[in-house]
Amino acid sequence: MEIKATYQGNKRFQSNDGIARITMDAPKDAGGLGEGVGPKSLLLYGLAGCTGLDVVSILEKKKVDYDDFEITVAAEQTGTHPKVYKSIKITYTFKTDEANRQDIERAITLSETTFCGVSAMLSKTAKIEWELIIK
Repeated sequence: MEIKATYQGNKRFQSNDGIARITMDAPKDAGGLGEGVGPKSLLLYGLAGCTGLDVVSILEKKKVDYDDFEITVAAEQTGTHPKVYKSIKITYTFKTDEANRQDIERAITLSETTFCGVSAMLSKTAKIEWELIIK
């Protein structure tokens, strides 16, 4: 895997991976324009995408139906530099029948313990917890 990030000035980088483009930017109080995603936030986006794709794939194979699925990732950083994530909480919210809870929990566990490489990497420095909400 390889990406390229090109400096655009004003503490802003444009990055791409094939056709996808991401703008990373420092906040205004740090000299940036505050219009892009912060690099550390991208790690959380990556975690949400990685585990989300795993869970969706597993549930499709199990033929588990749901009407809506959302992932929220919240993280706490250490107080000293280099500031790293020390705890991460992933909330999986599904609109589905309560009878699907066991299958969804199993899919989340498989993502966490077997499939999601982003989770495996982040778990080296952060305690990762999750919860499942069914509406």
